[in-house]
Amino acid sequence: MKKTLFLSPPSFDGFDGGAGARYQAKREITSYWFPTWLAQPAALVPGSKLMDAPPHHQTMADVLALANDYELFILHTSTPSLLNDVKCAAAIKQKNPHALVGFIGAQAAVLPTETMKEGQDAIDFVCRNEFDYTCLDLAQGKPLAEIEGLSWFDENRQMRHNPERALIHDWDAMPSVLPVYHRDLDIEKYFIGYLQHPYVSFYTGRGCPAHCTFCLWPQTIGGHAYRTKSPAAVLRDVEEGKALFGSKVREWMFDDDTFTIDRPRAVEIAKGMKKLKLTWSCNARAHLDYETLKQLRDNGLRLLLVGFESGNQEILNRTKKGLLLDTAREFMRNCRKLGIRVHGTFMIGLPIETQETIEQTIRFAEELDPFSIQVSIAAPYPGTELYKQATANRWFDSQAMLSGNGIQISTLRYDHLSPDEIEDAVERMYRRFYFRHRPILRFLREMATDRQMLVRRLREGGEFFSYLRERRQIVRNRHTQTQTA
Repeated sequence: MKKTLFLSPPSFDGFDGGAGARYQAKREITSYWFPTWLAQPAALVPGSKLMDAPPHHQTMADVLALANDYELFILHTSTPSLLNDVKCAAAIKQKNPHALVGFIGAQAAVLPTETMKEGQDAIDFVCRNEFDYTCLDLAQGKPLAEIEGLSWFDENRQMRHNPERALIHDWDAMPSVLPVYHRDLDIEKYFIGYLQHPYVSFYTGRGCPAHCTFCLWPQTIGGHAYRTKSPAAVLRDVEEGKALFGSKVREWMFDDDTFTIDRPRAVEIAKGMKKLKLTWSCNARAHLDYETLKQLRDNGLRLLLVGFESGNQEILNRTKKGLLLDTAREFMRNCRKLGIRVHGTFMIGLPIETQETIEQTIRFAEELDPFSIQVSIAAPYPGTELYKQATANRWFDSQAMLSGNGIQISTLRYDHLSPDEIEDAVERMYRRFYFRHRPILRFLREMATDRQMLVRRLREGGEFFSYLRERRQIVRNRHTQTQTA
C-alpha cells in the first residue's frame, strides 16, 4: 500500500475549496464544509492521511514539510481553483520527484484532457467520475494502465484514458468518513453560519433525481440515481461518530443533495437520531408535506437547507428546477408552523435574468422570510447543462469565476443584463433581505439567549460588511478599467 496523502491545497484566505454547495468561493462569512469528497476515498485507503489546508490555515510550507513522507498525493481541485492547485502539485513534485501526484474533483472528472494539459509538468493522473475505488487502486499500486476511470501520462508523457468505472451501488460497503475526521481534522475549524458550532457534515449516499441545469455534482460525479446507505448503516456511522466526538458536536448535517427525496428512509433515520438524542439538519427540496415535516421535527430535525433559487416561475421552469412558487410558499408556511428553521439559497444570473426578475426574486425571498439566506451568482461549471447553454448562446463574458481575492464574480452576460448588474444585485438582495426588522429581531433574540452565538454573530456581522465592501470594490474596479480602456 502506497503511503497516501489526500490534500485540499492551500488557497485564498477563506476560500472553501471543498464546498458542498454549487460553487467554490470565498463566502460572505467564515464558512467551511467538511472535505467529504476527499475523506471518502481516504476512509478506503489504510494508513492514509487527509490534509484540509484552508480551514486549518496551513500553508505551502506545511504541505512541503510532508512531501517526502508520502508516495502518492491526491489533490481535490475545482474549476476556479485549478491554476492554484497546479502550482501546489508542481511544488510537491519539485520537492519529491518520485511521488505520484494527481487530481480528483468535478473539473478533473468532466475535463480530464484539459485538466492534464494545464498540469502537464506537475501531475501524473486525474481520476474521472466517481473516483473512490480508483484512488484505492492507485494506493494499492495497481498498474496505471489497468485502473478503470483513470486518465494518466505514460513514460513518454503521452496522455492515456482508461475505460470508465461503474458507479458505486453498494453504499453499505463504503466505510464511514467520521473516523477520518476524528483522526485528521479539527472540527472546531469548520463553520457554517446557519449551523450550530461545532457541527459535522457528511453524505449518506450520492446522486440526485432532480435535473437542475446549474447543479454541479449530479451532472459531473454523483449522477441522477440516488444511491444510499441503509438507515441501519447510517445510524451505525452516527453512533460511532458520537462515541468518537462525545458531546462536542452540537449538530449533525446530512449533506446529501436531497436527503429527503426518499421520505420513508429519511423518517427512519430521523427516528434513530432521536434515540441517539442528537440534533440534526439536512438538505431538502421544498416539496415536503406537513406530516413528513412534522415527523422529522419530532425526531430532532432543527434546520433545512433549501434551494429556492428564483422568484420568477419562468426561470425556475427553464432551469428544470421542478418547483412551483406556490409550493415553496406552502412549504415555508408549514415550516413556520412547526418551528423548523430554513436556510434558503437563491441565485442571481440564471437564464435569462433581467432587472425585473431580480426584483421578483428579492421580493419572493422577503415574502418567504427564511431564517437566513445565501445569494450566489449563477456559475456555469463545465459538465453542466448551464455551461452548454452559455456556450451555445454566447453568454460568456469571461471564464473567470473568482476575483483576485477569491470572491465569486459573474462569467455571464445577457442582452439586457451585464456582469456588473448581476454582481450589484447580490449586494442589493443581501441588504434588502437582512436590513428588515424581522431578520434583525431574529438575530437579536438568538444573541440574547446564547453567549456563544452573541460572540459568533458579532464576528460574522463584521465579516459580512467586509464582504459587501469587497464586492462593491470589485465592481468599481471593473468600471475604472472599462473607462480607462
